[in-house]
Amino acid sequence: MTPLRVCLVASSQHPIREPFAGGLESQTHYLARELRRRGHQVSLYAAPGSDPALGAVELDVDPFWPSDAACADVNAPPARWIAEHHAYLALMLDLAGPRGASVDVVHNNSLHHLPVAMARTLPVPVVTTLHTPPLPWLESAFQLSPETPAVAVSETCRRMWAPRVRASVVRNGVDTDRWRPGPGGGPAVWSGRITAEKAPHDAVLACRRAGVPLRLVGPVSDRDYYETCLRPLLGGDVEHLGHLAHDDLVTVVGEASVALVTPRWEEPYGLVAAEAMSCGTPVAAYDRGAIAEVVSPGAGVVVPADDVDALAEAVLRAATLPRGAVRATAVRECSLERMVDEYEAIYRSLARVGRPAA
Repeated sequence: MTPLRVCLVASSQHPIREPFAGGLESQTHYLARELRRRGHQVSLYAAPGSDPALGAVELDVDPFWPSDAACADVNAPPARWIAEHHAYLALMLDLAGPRGASVDVVHNNSLHHLPVAMARTLPVPVVTTLHTPPLPWLESAFQLSPETPAVAVSETCRRMWAPRVRASVVRNGVDTDRWRPGPGGGPAVWSGRITAEKAPHDAVLACRRAGVPLRLVGPVSDRDYYETCLRPLLGGDVEHLGHLAHDDLVTVVGEASVALVTPRWEEPYGLVAAEAMSCGTPVAAYDRGAIAEVVSPGAGVVVPADDVDALAEAVLRAATLPRGAVRATAVRECSLERMVDEYEAIYRSLARVGRPAA
């Protein structure tokens, strides 16, 4: 097939590089890399400091310093908000001109409203992936541009945005070659950002009740939560390994007997569950958001949200599942190849039709 010219728009807040700040960043990185491997021409607009191998054009998010007179405006938005707004405004104005005509499709993976609100000003179609539950600014942008195509990362995420936004579904994917099978049998693992909405303290409590040692992996994104709720629980059979490089994280997850996923928010997908499954590591998880879409019965045990006793039982039950079957589920249902195949089909369909009429 004819190679496509794809423009990827990423977050301006976090660079697209390992170790990733979150699922949005990892999915954008994987998508850019795999599209290029397949021979497509990819241009990426992303935060400063992104992986040099991706050749990203840096979004200009230098701080904006208003004048003393402007600072006197009590209703003025924060300087960072203004800088981010101008970065995306400059990008969209650029894509509305000759630069936009040099690509076949623009794929917006940012959470900013302007790529959606200004989509109809571009000479090529724009598709936006919904990586999170609804956001007021982004939801209102779709009200301005209801014809702009949207893709949700799970059926659960699609339902969250409905009926305000009509979206199809392309579930996230993981690189099942890099997230390789591990031997298991070691301490349980919990990975992710250390924040209250991820609730790693519940993983600690559940593992202690189950009598299973635990390794926590991830950056401390909420220092108050860490010092108040998590740090007092560390020690003995529970250790925090910090924010690991990708290969080290794969090793830790692959060595684990079970992976715990404990969201306190409506998880739009549940990437850490798919990553663990790809390593053959079964999952014990709260049933919140899209977790049950990702963790099928043969790959883990899903229990009612916030029930630590049930989670402790799930840890022991999940650890008995055959690792080969867990890995096979991930390869079949959670692969990067499947995700990119589906996005390729969307790109080609949009490129054939062209930009929707304003």
